[in-house]
Amino acid sequence: MIYAVSALLITNKGFELKQRLEDGSIAALRPDGREIVASMKRAKLGGDGVVRWTETCFCGAPLKHERETVLDSYFTDIETNEISEHSPVDGSPFLSYLDEVAAKHQP
Repeated sequence: MIYAVSALLITNKGFELKQRLEDGSIAALRPDGREIVASMKRAKLGGDGVVRWTETCFCGAPLKHERETVLDSYFTDIETNEISEHSPVDGSPFLSYLDEVAAKHQP
């Protein structure tokens, strides 16, 4: 199934999330690590501070495993709605925002 997802990034977790997306530790998670990385590439940050993306998931409860392994560590207020296909969402690329966070984190 495909879900439209919205969530708020936990303050001060952006740098860590970016590191894990880049170092392969999220991608290595089975069975859904590669989809989590792909969904973050699709994610957009809205002017309201909400991150929105689409994600494919086959769990009994929407994003159950993804939340347990990754998402709940970095996001709050996660909401999901089943949709029929991946579709673009409005906003700025979330990964670009994480790049900005990482640049500010550099000593």
